[in-house]
Parts: sequence; structure tokens; C-alpha cells
Amino acid sequence: MVRLITHNILACHVKGCTSHNFPLEIKDAVVELREAEFNIDFLKGFLPKLEWPALVQAARTLGDTSLPTEQPEMLDDEFLKLLHHVLLEIHIEEGSMVCPGCSHIYPISNGIPNMLLAEHEIG
Repeated sequence: MVRLITHNILACHVKGCTSHNFPLEIKDAVVELREAEFNIDFLKGFLPKLEWPALVQAARTLGDTSLPTEQPEMLDDEFLKLLHHVLLEIHIEEGSMVCPGCSHIYPISNGIPNMLLAEHEIG
């Protein structure tokens, strides 16, 4: 399933596409909200691994403007609940992710991204 936690680690790997291949641009997304268990330790542990500007951009593309532009230094409960919602409760069911470098399209169908490449695209 494509959640923004997953989107935040995906990059294009098409042969020759070595720069400007992250973050993938979300297009024509159909979103579903699903509750997920709140785990503060998981969020605090994963936070340093996030590409913050990419996360904020993706969330805003999907209509969620709850995250601040800059990653806050204070991790209060209110912020962690917003982060939890954006990372784990927003599911992209249909749509696509497009590489900003080479324009390769990765379709999303039934919540599953197709990241497979054709033989001629493999580097």
C-alpha cells in the first residue's frame, strides 16, 4: 500500500536517471483514510530518516496542510499525532508517481505501486 511513509523512501531507478529522481510526484491520487495504531516510539525513531521537505510536499499534494514547512525541534504530542496521521493514515489507492527527472510513470492500483521496470529501463 502506498502511504506517505512509503512514498518518502521511493526514488526512480530507470537506467540513466541518476539526478532529480526523488521525490516522485504524486498525480491523480485517489486517497482513503484508514486509522492506524498510534506508536510514539516508532514515530520518534523514524523521524530522523524522513526527507522532511518531500513529506510536506507530498502531504500538500494530497490536500493535507497540517505539517509545518520546517521540521520542529520540539516533538510534542500534537505534532506527533499530525505526523502519525500524514505518515500512516493517508493511503493512496489509485493514481501514479512520476519521476521529476525522466518522467517515468509508476502506476498505483489497488493501493500497490508498480515499481517494476521494463528490461530496457534497467541500468
